[in-house]
Amino acid sequence: MELTSMWRFITVTLCSITFPVTNTIHSKPNFVLIMADDLGIGDIGCFGNDTIRTPNIDKLAKEGVKLTQHIAAAPICTPSRAAFLTGRYPMRSGMDFSGAGRALMCLSASGGLPPNETTFAKILQANGYSTGIIGKWHQGLNCETRGDHCHHPLSHGFNYFYGMPFTLFRECQTEFRKTFYAHSPSHLSLYSQVLAITAVTLITVKYTNLGIRPLKLMICCVLFSLLYFLSWYIPLGFTHYWNCIVMRNHEIVQQPMNIQRTTHEILQELHQFIERNKNIPFLLFVSFLHVHTPLVSTKRFIGNSRHGIYGDNVEEMDFMVGSIVDAIDNTGLKNNTLIYFTSDHGGHLEVTYVNTQVGGWNGIYKGGKGMAGWEGGIRVPGIIRWTNVVRPDTIIDEPTSLMDIYPTVVQLGGGELPNDKIIDGRSLVPLLKNQATHSEHEFLFHYCGRNLHAVRWHQKDSGTIWKAHYMTPIFHPEGAVGCYDTILCKCEGEHVMLHNPPLLFNLSEDPSESKQLQPLDTHFEAVISKIDLAVAEHQKTISTVPQQLSLSNNRWKPWLQPCCGTFPFCWCNKDNTNVTSLI
Repeated sequence: MELTSMWRFITVTLCSITFPVTNTIHSKPNFVLIMADDLGIGDIGCFGNDTIRTPNIDKLAKEGVKLTQHIAAAPICTPSRAAFLTGRYPMRSGMDFSGAGRALMCLSASGGLPPNETTFAKILQANGYSTGIIGKWHQGLNCETRGDHCHHPLSHGFNYFYGMPFTLFRECQTEFRKTFYAHSPSHLSLYSQVLAITAVTLITVKYTNLGIRPLKLMICCVLFSLLYFLSWYIPLGFTHYWNCIVMRNHEIVQQPMNIQRTTHEILQELHQFIERNKNIPFLLFVSFLHVHTPLVSTKRFIGNSRHGIYGDNVEEMDFMVGSIVDAIDNTGLKNNTLIYFTSDHGGHLEVTYVNTQVGGWNGIYKGGKGMAGWEGGIRVPGIIRWTNVVRPDTIIDEPTSLMDIYPTVVQLGGGELPNDKIIDGRSLVPLLKNQATHSEHEFLFHYCGRNLHAVRWHQKDSGTIWKAHYMTPIFHPEGAVGCYDTILCKCEGEHVMLHNPPLLFNLSEDPSESKQLQPLDTHFEAVISKIDLAVAEHQKTISTVPQQLSLSNNRWKPWLQPCCGTFPFCWCNKDNTNVTSLI
């Protein structure tokens, strides 16, 4: 062997020993996108909390970038997630609404993310990625027939789905249903009320000569009795069977779900997905059920925090984040995986359980879930770790949006943005790679349903960030931080206060929005004029589309009800795989 060849052989051999080849054999980065549900920005240690322990999320921020002005496109689940998946304001796809149903209200509704929308998963799937979503979907299921699955994750670019097609809610938990039953009319009470109404009506008819036949009246009373009974029995008896289900791809595997096992099952599914796809580029959307009520935690975390069941749930979620990151790192994928962590919107201030407030904390920011203007409803934690690309322990104070993940992922995954749709997100790559110092967002528009509540202006020449509020929810009682006369603040009508001229705040100096600028202040007129012009131009780009969350599309339709078994007695447990405890 020649001397040169021998040295080359020795060098290659030593390098292969010193720097072992990992499983990463492709140049495209993997993506792990983690989204919490209802988590307040003030609940995380690296964003200012010093009483809830979140060491794994804090470590993620220490090893990557922290986005301090990360903004959701909507203050409630369904529209915020639609914007995240499409990079577009949710009203562009008809996924925002101003009425009572601002999110999908049941699994059998016909509304959902329209089939003609292009998600980032669909683009990456076409570019050779294995795409998966594990956890919560809440973007609809069926359109016209049970099982058409037109809104299903697999119809929107995901190769694999395991989790809830709807969302976690209180009736999914047995303990809550018992509490609900205890405070609801008993069957005997219901019948007694109906009989009393019937008796009073019959006596009234007999002695007032109204000319109504008793038989016809009895039929009406029986129908009334049935409807009155079902109005209680359906929510109490069937809702958890119909909405609290788990699917694997297109198949229902648990109906109703075993909520005590869900955390274990989701964590196991996450590990298995990473293991199955470690040798190919993948995108994994981790859509946590945490920390939405009913706040179910495993025994290991119950009673461990200083903030009751809510704090327990946050700390368990932090453990799950750490388990996911460890799975990536231990599989040799650390240097080729972009990990992102956020929440879909702010913490829920009004939510209570047994007269105790159990929602999140939004730190110094006013308002919360459901409020599209105030910062507490839309400012969320944003963290990105991308080893050897993003400088560790970096802070980006520029305005960014959950919608920005769309063009970022598409660009890095080798795809192209759709040319037939307006994309409102802006790629984060220049900021992450330190190729730019300013965000591409000049204006961000904050909607509550289809009502524009506020606008943010990033004044490039000065760097100042202004916020104008055109309408705000009315807090009750006066001076409170939430709408305590309802479970969620409303978007319009008597529930909001219109402002003309708008309220104006300098967020650069006053992020808590406590110091309102007055019309006579130096910058007021010029700033409001600039924002008004931007609003006029923006509204020209909003076209009329079918409203997915309208009353007709967002109501219970029995013929669309997913059912494992015989309707309405839907029940099955096909998920018989052994669950390995990772907690």
